[in-house]
Amino acid sequence: YQFLCPSHPEALAHLKAKAREVARLPEVDAVQLDYIRQPDVVLPKTLWKTYGLDMSRTLPPYDFCYCARCKAAYGKEPKADDPAWAEFRLARVAAVADALADAVRAAGIPCFGPGAEGAQMEGSKLFSKQLMERAGIPTAAYGSFTDEASALAYVREQGAPLVVKADGLAAGKGVIVAAELEQAEEAVRECFGGTFGDAGNTVVIEEMLTGPECSLLAFTDGKTVRPMATSQDHKRALEGDKGPNTGGMGVYSPVPIVTDEEHATMVKVMEHTVAELAAEGIDYRGCLYGGFMLTPAGPKVLEFNARFGDPETQVVLPRLKNDLVEVMLACANCELDQIELDWRDEWAVAVVLTSAGYPGSYEKGKVITGIEDAEAMENVTVYHAGTAVVDGQLVTNGGRVLAVTALGDTFENARNLAYEACEKIDFEGKTLRHDIGLRALRGRDAWDA
Repeated sequence: YQFLCPSHPEALAHLKAKAREVARLPEVDAVQLDYIRQPDVVLPKTLWKTYGLDMSRTLPPYDFCYCARCKAAYGKEPKADDPAWAEFRLARVAAVADALADAVRAAGIPCFGPGAEGAQMEGSKLFSKQLMERAGIPTAAYGSFTDEASALAYVREQGAPLVVKADGLAAGKGVIVAAELEQAEEAVRECFGGTFGDAGNTVVIEEMLTGPECSLLAFTDGKTVRPMATSQDHKRALEGDKGPNTGGMGVYSPVPIVTDEEHATMVKVMEHTVAELAAEGIDYRGCLYGGFMLTPAGPKVLEFNARFGDPETQVVLPRLKNDLVEVMLACANCELDQIELDWRDEWAVAVVLTSAGYPGSYEKGKVITGIEDAEAMENVTVYHAGTAVVDGQLVTNGGRVLAVTALGDTFENARNLAYEACEKIDFEGKTLRHDIGLRALRGRDAWDA
């Protein structure tokens, strides 16, 4: 997450002093932050979920520190003995859900990102479902369980299809869409059997909603909500939306099949959710991600995330005309009502290149070539996720390796350009879906086929 301090001549000294103050809190340890050349944005390397965003492309006035997992793209790494590195230490917590934002705010530093209570919107699917239930927000019917026997009994009573979810954070892999009863039963056993660690100690089982999916991210300062552009991810690993769920195989923005009425409903849901959080005493400042299913009965919430989505961010933020830092500071300082978002007319399509075997086991260390050729194409950006530099060579270092984003004056042009750029990049085991956006090109009826 992005932790902001005001831009003024004393900002660096202010941040150092506050960082030392927070690091001295007895109940937390200290951890290094990524190297910072200017103090406008602080990115804790233990928390930054890499979207590979090269902010200098869109925000020239700001000098961002690089992302630890994305250092290959930025081509620089701090030296351990650099005093600037040693001085930037902050309260150690393992995740946003563990109250880093609370500690930063308590130290007097404006912060973009929810505190521990707000982060439960993603950290606990049960918390999120219960909040939606209290607020009357449309979502799938569900049951929650803390023992395998009760969960299996519920599965057999409801029958397939069902969606089985590990309650906690599971790196985007704790959701199993079970078309058959046996699949649902196996998913329950996996959750309680430790496949997803502690995240599976509680299991949420939902009815399976039908229709196109759509994501709507929103900036909020806890009172005002400013929705971003719509986007549509492709979660399944294989073409035709088959195979296991992944962290995302490709995405586009905006979503052409969303009607004005559906969009208005989704915006209302986001506003209602923030209002409910506030009514329950939860100060939610940052990005709220709403994952929706456009059902025949109208949009229903599949999930909330307490952050920007990946890979949705790679097609949403490139279309944002506003100065991102100004928007984030407005959220942090509860001044979002003074901001109106402005969007580029272009379409954006991103295709994710993965390692063979993902989301299962895969090999690392495969040499990557062709990125320079891809980025030499106009309106193409290659974002790094699972990459590293070994012996001077850029190599694969994760399941989802790269996201190739292209902008175009039409949806089809953006899509074609993204795939042309993908062809220029190569590494052993390179895998991708070739049908990103095809359904949207065919129209709403394609989801009924």
